[in-house]
Amino acid sequence: MKNLFDKEAHDEILERLEKLTPESQRQWGKMEVAQMLAHCKEVIKVPLNNKKYPRIFIGRLIGWAMKPTMYNDAEWRKNLPTGPDFIIKDSKDFEAEKKELTELVNKFYHAGPENITQYPHPFFGNFTSAQWGKSLYKHINHHLVQFGV
Repeated sequence: MKNLFDKEAHDEILERLEKLTPESQRQWGKMEVAQMLAHCKEVIKVPLNNKKYPRIFIGRLIGWAMKPTMYNDAEWRKNLPTGPDFIIKDSKDFEAEKKELTELVNKFYHAGPENITQYPHPFFGNFTSAQWGKSLYKHINHHLVQFGV
């Protein structure tokens, strides 16, 4: 699995983000393109924040069993459920969301593995820096595929 801490994966994600337009259409799911960008922004903020998010009860029960799917080589299936804190329902400005997500991808990459939060993921629990890098690459990739890039 590619890792967002690696230059090639970082550069690839940025190139693919540049291909998105306000007219990009989803191939599945409910989010419009600007909402997807806002969603990805909220997800990447988790390991960048030095704040402890509350663990979700169901995550404590089954998160450990699902955790490897976050960073292994298998594709994520379409229409996976999203945590309530990461659902974007309101309209968003495409250009602003794209710019901010690009900045956060760069911030994550330049922070490096040693500067990522040590707090657990709210659903899956503890992640190593490598697992954060792989899961974020996989998450953003999933949504870029959703919008055809």
